[in-house]
Amino acid sequence: MSKLHIKKNDTVVVLAGEDKGKTGKVLKVLVEKNRAIVEGVNIVSKSTKPSAKHPQGGIIKQEAPIHISNLSLIDPKSGKPTRIAVKHEGKNVVRIAKKSGEEIK
Repeated sequence: MSKLHIKKNDTVVVLAGEDKGKTGKVLKVLVEKNRAIVEGVNIVSKSTKPSAKHPQGGIIKQEAPIHISNLSLIDPKSGKPTRIAVKHEGKNVVRIAKKSGEEIK
């Protein structure tokens, strides 16, 4: 299992697919599948049976996972897509944007 360059709560842009160019916040990262769920991206319709949460049932729109390779992190300084550099400061690992050199929190 490899390390991923994207974490929860990062702002990302979609590089490929039906939602190319859309941006959103990462809601969840599925490390073992190399996928992430991004807010407002890759929306699918899911049929559900009536339950306590959805007493009516029916069709629900929700985000589906998208592959990590189709996502790029947004540079905090310029607001454009950037690649990531990993810098080791003692025991700490810091992610740095390649375009601006800015540290990513």
